[in-house]
Amino acid sequence: MSNRTFTMIKPDAMKNGHAGAILDRIIKEGFRIVSLKMTKLSKEKAGEFYAVHKERPFYGELVDFMSSGVIIAAILEKPNAVTAFRTLIGATNPAQAEAGTIRKLYATSVGENAIHGSDSDENAAIEGNFFFSGLEQF
Repeated sequence: MSNRTFTMIKPDAMKNGHAGAILDRIIKEGFRIVSLKMTKLSKEKAGEFYAVHKERPFYGELVDFMSSGVIIAAILEKPNAVTAFRTLIGATNPAQAEAGTIRKLYATSVGENAIHGSDSDENAAIEGNFFFSGLEQF
C-alpha cells in the first residue's frame, strides 16, 4: 500500500471554474500536494495515457475529451492515498456518487466527471511518472 496517488482535474471542471474549489477540498481532506502542473494533452498523449482503454467503445471520445482543454495534473500524498482519494472523488457516474464527493458536486455526466483518480498503487506510480519527472516530485 502506497501513500501516493495521482489525479487530474479534467477539462470540464477547468472550463466550469471548479479547479480552485477542487484543489481546496483535496487539501482540506488532508492530502499533501507532491507535484502539480497545469497542461494540455495532445490527442497522442491522451491516447497514450488512456491506452489501457484502447479496445473499449468509449476510447475515442475519452481521448477527444481529455485533449479538448487544459487539465491540472497532481501527485498527492496521504496514508492509504488511493483508497482515500477514490472515496473523496466518488463514483464515476455523478448520479451514483455519494453526497459531498467531488463528482457529486462538480461532475455533469459519466463522460465529463470532473476528476481522475488512480485505481491502484501500481497505476498511481505509472500515471504520476507519466506527467512528472523525479525532479518534479517532492
